[in-house]
Amino acid sequence: MALNDLRWPDYELPKPLYLDKLYCMPIVDTTYELTDYELERHKPMPSFNHAILQGNINFHLNLHYRNKFRFLPELHIQLLEKPDAVPDISIYPILDVDFLHDIPVMTEKPMTVIEIMSPSQSNDDMLSRFERYFNAGIKSCWLVMPSLKAVVVYSNLDSYVFYSADMLLKDEILGIELTLSEIFK
Repeated sequence: MALNDLRWPDYELPKPLYLDKLYCMPIVDTTYELTDYELERHKPMPSFNHAILQGNINFHLNLHYRNKFRFLPELHIQLLEKPDAVPDISIYPILDVDFLHDIPVMTEKPMTVIEIMSPSQSNDDMLSRFERYFNAGIKSCWLVMPSLKAVVVYSNLDSYVFYSADMLLKDEILGIELTLSEIFK
């Protein structure tokens, strides 16, 4: 077989893209209009994974600790530093309920808050939020990281424990233990 008999497959190689052509390409609008929910709560709209995790966490916490704590999702909490906060789950000691007289904005601070991170949030965003929570007197903060199947429990900004899905989460401040494999199902 002669060298001239060898042929490349029948396809065209991509043509190079020169800078003068790149600058003429249309600009795609990637802006996103925030919803009223996002503007009010200062966080992204919850997704499917977020909803699953929030439900699982709330269910398992209530299953094991409902006689000791109240687990309140999406509660409007007044903070000293504005804006107010709406954590994914707030943990309070047992509180009396008066269904005739609701509390639209909670002034009493929770013992713990749980935030479920969305793909559009950065670690810095979450730590900034946790700093506000700790400044308000909240004792511990949980950061749920869905893509890692992990939870980080903060007792202050400089002290935290990382738990992966195969571990038993322990919040030493509250005395809560939670099997994370049950949460990430």
